[in-house]
Amino acid sequence: MADLIAAAAAAGVERMVTIGCGREQSEQAVALAEAHPQVYAAVGVHPVDAGRGRWHDSDIDWIRDLAQHDKVVAIGEAGLDHFHERDTPDDQPRAFRAQGMLAAELGLPLVIHTRDAADDTMVILRELGLAQVVLHCFSIPQHLDEAVARGWVMGIAGPVTFPKNVELREAVTRIPADRMMVETDAPYLAPVPMRGHRNQPAYVAHTLAHVAALRGEDVADLDRATSATAARVFGW
Repeated sequence: MADLIAAAAAAGVERMVTIGCGREQSEQAVALAEAHPQVYAAVGVHPVDAGRGRWHDSDIDWIRDLAQHDKVVAIGEAGLDHFHERDTPDDQPRAFRAQGMLAAELGLPLVIHTRDAADDTMVILRELGLAQVVLHCFSIPQHLDEAVARGWVMGIAGPVTFPKNVELREAVTRIPADRMMVETDAPYLAPVPMRGHRNQPAYVAHTLAHVAALRGEDVADLDRATSATAARVFGW
């Protein structure tokens, strides 16, 4: 981990959030945040980990307990994944709603994962009525206008650098700077020119540069703007 943090620092990354996708990973995320000043944690249950009967209503108790740590800055990632878990439609929404209500209770942002489930995800988010939402690895440009209107934040990751993602590349030109962060989704979805490599926090610099070019903005200006967004959302 130390080498990844050093590489991130060399690339200009001063703070990062590591995400919990279940109890074990959430506990590991908190431990990493405790050990490294630059690292913060989000805790929760990923929708894939919630499926097939793996979500229990009592899971919200350990999530609440971990969320008391002062380095925990968000709940999640929660949401819906119909790509991996089409056969267990009930567990994911229960886990999603429970974590959303906990985020509201604790005044923390909810980090959303959605894959092949855009409309269903939006239905539950509207139902929850949350003000603090991060659409992680933003992939639903068809709902961008509503997301902006509701004050949600879009996390832009490596896929924006993929040439075939025309709708996403167009969408990032319309996101207000105070509604956008850049992220890696490490170890997945490494951006161009690092595709094929294991993703890491340092590579977020490539995504930032690509987004700045799409928007016709100076990289340093966009860096300041997206960093300010992250500081507001995560309270650091």
